[in-house]
Amino acid sequence: MKQGEIVSKYKMPPHPKGITLEGDLVILKPLKASQFAEELFKANSIDEKGLNWAYLPYGPFETLGEYAQWIESFENSDDPVFFAIISKKRNQAIGVASYLRINPAVGSIEVGHINFSPLLQRTTEATESMYLMMKWAFDNGYRRYEWKCNALNLKSRNAAQRLGFSYEGVFRQMTIVKGRNRDTAWFAMIDKEWERIEECFKEYLSDSNFDKENHPIISLSILTKPILFKLDNLDLS
Repeated sequence: MKQGEIVSKYKMPPHPKGITLEGDLVILKPLKASQFAEELFKANSIDEKGLNWAYLPYGPFETLGEYAQWIESFENSDDPVFFAIISKKRNQAIGVASYLRINPAVGSIEVGHINFSPLLQRTTEATESMYLMMKWAFDNGYRRYEWKCNALNLKSRNAAQRLGFSYEGVFRQMTIVKGRNRDTAWFAMIDKEWERIEECFKEYLSDSNFDKENHPIISLSILTKPILFKLDNLDLS
């Protein structure tokens, strides 16, 4: 009878509550309404049609007060743990992301509730923010880092694989969001892949990878694609 490999000398990693992550372009700080609600609400308001909220279970928020109240509802939460993503160049918060489904006992943690305002979307700052979160997880001993999204959300699915998450399948009729069925697509990366994935990020984010117009010479997706795990490579024999 075939069994999984033995996990020996496993040391339970720390919980991420209260941490701050800093890179060259962004700082991620615990999300507090009193500090960041106004900046984020203004940045999100650039998305006049509210498209950013289409696949999230909350929002859009019509007033700053409603948005601040939403942030306050989880400020002291152990799961999810939200961060404000602060642009060093702009000196303001322009997006949020969180750790959730945090399970140090087995070394699993998810990134989610990602909401990048138009000021953060499709920027190197956005890429660095995701790199900082996954780096903290693996550097601190987590074995598995997850990404889940609405299976219809093609932008999120493509983003996951660009960042080095491997597709693991779809959970059909997993939940109901805003009165609509949600099938959930699952993606993940594991600690055995992290060294190669981190090398991709370092190459992509290096100054030498950007031309005079600050466009990347080689895309992150080209770097990470060879690493992605294929479901048909799973040995169940």
